[in-house]
Amino acid sequence: MHGNLLQGFLEVTEQAAVASAKTIGQGDRHHSDHVAVEAMRSKLDQVPIDGRIVIGEGERDNAPMLYIGERVGQVVQGKSDDLPAVDIAVDPLEGTNLCATGNQNAITVLAAAERGGLLHAPDIYMDKLVVGSHSKDVVDLDAPVADNLQAIAKCLTLTVEELLVVVLDRPRHEVLIRDIYSAGARVRLIGDGDLSAAISASLVGSGVHVVMGSGGAPEGVLAAAALRCLNGEIFGRLIIDTPEKEKRAHSMGITDFKKVYSSVDLAAGKQIFFVATGVTDGTFMKGVRFLNDGYRTSSLVMQTAPHRIQFIETIHVRDNASLETGFHF
Repeated sequence: MHGNLLQGFLEVTEQAAVASAKTIGQGDRHHSDHVAVEAMRSKLDQVPIDGRIVIGEGERDNAPMLYIGERVGQVVQGKSDDLPAVDIAVDPLEGTNLCATGNQNAITVLAAAERGGLLHAPDIYMDKLVVGSHSKDVVDLDAPVADNLQAIAKCLTLTVEELLVVVLDRPRHEVLIRDIYSAGARVRLIGDGDLSAAISASLVGSGVHVVMGSGGAPEGVLAAAALRCLNGEIFGRLIIDTPEKEKRAHSMGITDFKKVYSSVDLAAGKQIFFVATGVTDGTFMKGVRFLNDGYRTSSLVMQTAPHRIQFIETIHVRDNASLETGFHF
């Protein structure tokens, strides 16, 4: 893949963010997701790739667009000469509830790698442990919570009491939360957005030191792509507790149900691209701003080769608009 594809991927997440931003606070999470999917799908077909969705809105019978296995990019227009074969993972709107209610950390996300570079993960839960670069060699998914927190604190030259642990606010995490409190660490409960939390754990200065608990396996693959760029780490194990989930995992080529995946297992590509655009204001990106003469987006753009992390603010000027003088906040 070529680095110039990044601009195309950025425009995909920007357009999805703008479309969903128009629904902020309207209380309809399904509509917010629908418009994000439509905008992302339309823009993807303008990118010069032979793309295949490996993480998307679901399987074909349940998702009319951006379904797993769908072909995207200019290849669908009949163009095939010299188009790179790319696997695509998307979350057109991470935090649909956050967008619908006007809360922070709703984002649009796309990750890409060469064909075979992203795990085709079933849409089931995964136990996850996410840390930054300084702590990735001292934690274990199966270790007691207190042991992992002590090891992280030591690496960061902090006390356990100074650590901030992000956990999805779900009944299934009651024991985990109690164990974190018992160890002495602080907890931030979030309603949605564990992908944003995973990125925050690897950004210096975010205030987040570790993410614990179970969440979606597709989001785990997206997080792994981001963490490959940020030198952070995710450890995850699929939660396969029914025959139906076992069958689905088998259909995707997964046979070892006890395997603990790392970021390089989930996102193994040599060339990883990760792009996210803010919909609502968040920890590391602003939300979409609508201006008299256009709109402004805030995005995180990353790649592994060359290894580069960029925060990009863009003002999109409407056709025939006269750009006002002064800086847009």
